[in-house]
Amino acid sequence: SFNDVLLYDVFTAVSDEARAKSARFRKEGPLRRYQGLTFWTPNINIFRDPRWGRGQETYGEDPFLTSRMGVAVVKGLQGPADSKYDKLHACGKHYAVHSGPEWNRHVFNAENISARDLRETYLPAFKALVQEADVKEIMCAYNRYEGEPCCSSDRLLQQILRDEWGYQGIILSDCWAINDFFTEGHHNTEPDAAHAASKAVLTGTDLECGSSYRALVQAVNEGLIKESDIDVSVTRLMKARFELGEMDENVEWDNIPYSVVDSREHRELALKMAQESMVLLQNNGLLPLKRGMKVVVMGPNANDSVMQWGNYNGIPSHTVTLLDAIRAITPDVRYERGCDYTSNSLSLNSLFSQCSADGLQGFSARYWNNARGTGEPDVLRHNTTQLRFSTAGATVFAPNVNLEDFAAEYNTVFRALEDGPVALYMQNQGNTMLYVDGEVAAVGRNGTTLRKVYTIDAKAGQDYQIKITFNCRSGEASLSFDLGYEEEINVEKSVADTEGADVVIFAGGISPALEGEEMPVSIHGFKGGDRTLIELPQAQADLVNALKEAGRKVVFVNFSGSAMGLTEIAPNCDAILQAWYPGQAGGTAIASVLYGDYNPAGRLPVTFYSSTDQLPDFEDYSMKGRTYRYMTDKPLFPFGYGLSYTTFSYGKASLSSKSINSNRTIKLTVPVTNKGDIDGQEVVQVYLRRPGDKEGPSHALRAFKRVEIAKGQTVPVEFELPPESFEWFDTAHDQMLLIPGKYELLYGSSSDMDQLKKISVKVK
Repeated sequence: SFNDVLLYDVFTAVSDEARAKSARFRKEGPLRRYQGLTFWTPNINIFRDPRWGRGQETYGEDPFLTSRMGVAVVKGLQGPADSKYDKLHACGKHYAVHSGPEWNRHVFNAENISARDLRETYLPAFKALVQEADVKEIMCAYNRYEGEPCCSSDRLLQQILRDEWGYQGIILSDCWAINDFFTEGHHNTEPDAAHAASKAVLTGTDLECGSSYRALVQAVNEGLIKESDIDVSVTRLMKARFELGEMDENVEWDNIPYSVVDSREHRELALKMAQESMVLLQNNGLLPLKRGMKVVVMGPNANDSVMQWGNYNGIPSHTVTLLDAIRAITPDVRYERGCDYTSNSLSLNSLFSQCSADGLQGFSARYWNNARGTGEPDVLRHNTTQLRFSTAGATVFAPNVNLEDFAAEYNTVFRALEDGPVALYMQNQGNTMLYVDGEVAAVGRNGTTLRKVYTIDAKAGQDYQIKITFNCRSGEASLSFDLGYEEEINVEKSVADTEGADVVIFAGGISPALEGEEMPVSIHGFKGGDRTLIELPQAQADLVNALKEAGRKVVFVNFSGSAMGLTEIAPNCDAILQAWYPGQAGGTAIASVLYGDYNPAGRLPVTFYSSTDQLPDFEDYSMKGRTYRYMTDKPLFPFGYGLSYTTFSYGKASLSSKSINSNRTIKLTVPVTNKGDIDGQEVVQVYLRRPGDKEGPSHALRAFKRVEIAKGQTVPVEFELPPESFEWFDTAHDQMLLIPGKYELLYGSSSDMDQLKKISVKVK
């Protein structure tokens, strides 16, 4: 969105709902999960490589953009700085030099990191959160930094974070990161839990997500750490609880009414955020679509609500898919899935909507906080969407259910509407049994992908009882389930089924089931949560290309949390819209753009590379050749890029002063004209360039502003540029400093150097 003001509003809404839930469930119980007041967000790691599966959680590849968005998140969560009590506590993560790969993060050593890359790329967002937003928690990362686990790195935690930046808050570990210190096959830098725990505390890690700190008693007894050292961390933890008002009554935030939860205003905010995030990448005049056109909606992401939520999410009261939204606009729409994400053989046409339990769509769920499943259930839930659970990243199957040592049972009734074989697909890590009408249908064996385990020979009008039992004693657990008709992927048939359509809206891309945090995925193009190839999976590309060859008009809507290599299909698409994972109102937002009810103005926070071949080694943390700042090849779509239904032109910029020093802020004014015939928004971007710096970035973002400009109007867009905006890396001091010399301010609508205009400025 390039809109930190709107992002602040979103996270103010999040903190309102969090406080309302906390107050309610402290009184009523039993959902302790909702009583918490610390949020482990934002993820401000730099999305340096599109293959990283967790990049979807971040704010992109640029340190300045990440800093601005991260500061907005923290301020929205923690509330006004002058409040008596903090509203919530935010957590900047993962500190530091952390952005994949996921599959080896417990052993990976980020080494030989140049001082320039550290100070210019990997640390600025963390520094901004500490010094501008007063973030109350910092999470240290899994990986090692220069040989030392991040959670025991004196260089990162003490010298830079606490001593240099003045951070006084809590440092906490990522989940089970301390275990990596002494686990064979992981970092294995310490002999046991006692040594690991004492080392982490002594270097400043106050709080552990895990169980290794139980060994601190042993560590004290063995003389590895003094009780007074532990008291330092305990004091920080208790201070945080007082700052949140946990020990007091009459805390102002407890007066937020529960009616804010899922309120109309907040649902509208979800829609607005989704709309502002839509990035129009290509439009050959087809968009906006005219109402009344005959539409075929195709693709694996057309009707998947869970996909739209992303990899870390709550569960909305209602989610609008793209298919839902198109059907709400025009009755003349057909749906043809066409293909799966990666498969060129079989596709599952889900019939989950024909499952019900206790009068509600979906499955009833019962959970026990013991792996035997004995006694009365501890938690009762109802799942209205396909079952997709994973404890990766310390995410429980349901609130108040154990991360380990738990059991579950899911029940539903499937009603067949027609005769035919119905395939039951399942994936699991944990002991799983599938029952159909009381008989064992499948015994789940651990696996990484959703696969067919049973087939029902269904008869129209007949009900089938389905039950799944699951338990996990220890380790990571996951369970996914869906059912439906298997369809042979037949490109010729799929294309033929679109005969007579005025336009095909193809909802493609990938899914959080393929990219995310340390996932059990190992298929072509994907590994352990990351991608090995950034190209659109071939099964989808083949269908898109065939549609164009048959003369169809194609609008490609790409769902992904990362940059997608669309080079093969771009010439065969009349329009391309990047939709990301757009949340509960995603379908409505996309449809509003496609039909012209909303004029898109989103911009790419990441570079869309032409192919995987343009990328350096994933495990190489040098920035050479990476992102718009250091790559020399031409990308498919550059950072900061995005189209509109109107056109804008940039006039000659002016400066309040031609020089800058450490005591002066200068004003840059950029006249921007809307030359089209409809109102629109433009994201005006300002970059700094230091000519002659051959080792540095070609240019670097220093300011941006999203502005509304009426048709035919010219608006002077003003930027206040403080001295910090002109800091550049000083090789003599290994710091970002004001270095005297001549610089260029570049301004325009993207990072593309060919379209940026420039104005010179001198740093004294």
